[in-house]
Amino acid sequence: MPKIPVSAIALLALLSGIPHAHASSPSYWDLDMTHSSVGFVVRHMTVTNVRGEFNEASGTLVFDPRDPTRSRIEATIKAASIDTKLAKRDEHLRNEDFLYVARYPSITFRSTRIVRTGGHYLVTGKLTIRDVTREVTLKTTAPSPVITDPWGGRRIGFSASVRIDRKAFNVRWNVALDNGGLVVADEVDIILELQFVERKPSATSTN
Repeated sequence: MPKIPVSAIALLALLSGIPHAHASSPSYWDLDMTHSSVGFVVRHMTVTNVRGEFNEASGTLVFDPRDPTRSRIEATIKAASIDTKLAKRDEHLRNEDFLYVARYPSITFRSTRIVRTGGHYLVTGKLTIRDVTREVTLKTTAPSPVITDPWGGRRIGFSASVRIDRKAFNVRWNVALDNGGLVVADEVDIILELQFVERKPSATSTN
């Protein structure tokens, strides 16, 4: 039986410890808004919380399954799609007192850093509202296990939340109350339930 040189054995051992490139390659996932929600909560007249959602948004997740902290996410929300279940209020929220959608049609987020902390992740990025960009950090759950739906699509999801000061984004309208409070609180909680579908690679011709 021929002897294998020690150097060859060492090389084989080294190669066996290197993961295959496809195992660590990040994959692209698109936001499925039909199974997601982009919501917010704000205190109204110091007595109750008012909830709303944005009904139209798109987003891309570049996901690294071996190390989620190497992933990244970008999202765009159509500001005019705001919905608080009251047409007159939604009309006010769309005008220049609040989102001014005629001039600033989109709200965007682009991640810059992801850090794991316990069973959660902190996703830091640039949030832009009314053309004002501020750094914010979302607290997110760990990504769900990847599942395959009945139609062969691969899906993943997670929840996220962050509290912002709307005045920092030049959303300043308010009216003082007799009790010293305000009609609309400055702090707004953004609450996200996000589901993504893996993007299928485009077919390429070999002809």
